[in-house]
Amino acid sequence: MIRILTDSTADFSMADAAALGVAVVPLTVSFGDAHYQDGIDLPLERFYDMLAAADKLPTTSQPSPELFLSHFLAAKAAGDTVICVLLSAALSGTCQSAEIAKEEAEYDNIYIVDSRSATLGLQLLVRRAVQRVAEGFSAMDIVADLETARTHLRLYAVVDTLKYLHKGGRLSGAVAIAGGLLGIKPVLSLDARGKLGMVDKARGMPGAYVAIFKGIDRCGGIDEAWPVVVGYSGSPKGVGPFACYVTQNLHLQKPMVQAIGTVIGTHAGPGACGIAFFANEPFPGETE
Repeated sequence: MIRILTDSTADFSMADAAALGVAVVPLTVSFGDAHYQDGIDLPLERFYDMLAAADKLPTTSQPSPELFLSHFLAAKAAGDTVICVLLSAALSGTCQSAEIAKEEAEYDNIYIVDSRSATLGLQLLVRRAVQRVAEGFSAMDIVADLETARTHLRLYAVVDTLKYLHKGGRLSGAVAIAGGLLGIKPVLSLDARGKLGMVDKARGMPGAYVAIFKGIDRCGGIDEAWPVVVGYSGSPKGVGPFACYVTQNLHLQKPMVQAIGTVIGTHAGPGACGIAFFANEPFPGETE
């Protein structure tokens, strides 16, 4: 049997993860001495209230190797194969923790895939892995498919402010200043290596949506064979224009709507929204 394992930044609800048969290893969010497991013991509404009221940005931390090791040893005992699809290694040491656990497990049938994405994008790649298992793909073929698919995986987001990303060390001060001009809404994306950057800026939210729609056009549009997911931090009102664009302009199926969890929400801040999809064209310079 093939087991699919991901981390909590894929932002699955517990019900969705259970329905898909996906195991989830949690990251941690800490407000001072209070530590919470992402997606488990801190309701999102309460988290965003705490984030807005906090004088100091909470910290986030990757899972320990021991958390992965328990899953790996269980699979080893059962003779199962594990495919881990995890948060971008350019953003976190989560993949590194899994690699350490793999060595400790001393078991060959463990595959670790750097999604080179996060949240909505990571979730799409995990869903793809689950579908490939159902279709009867071998573990090696699934890994090869995911490594190809990630060259097409796009995640665009607009944040209300860059201060959370800057304070959390995910964006440089120069980028934060450039995006912090009056009335400017920064448009963010992950590049081919999974590194976060500001790819555009626009005046107000309407301009930000237009910038993202143009970005979708530049990568050849959305591959309609796979689902689209839109997401939000705090309030869902920001996802409406994405859903309208996908259904009315592109005539595709209604996208899934997903709340962004506590780890990614710590860095994005409240008021962020985004869209993830598989593009028809890979990143420039990427081979299939």
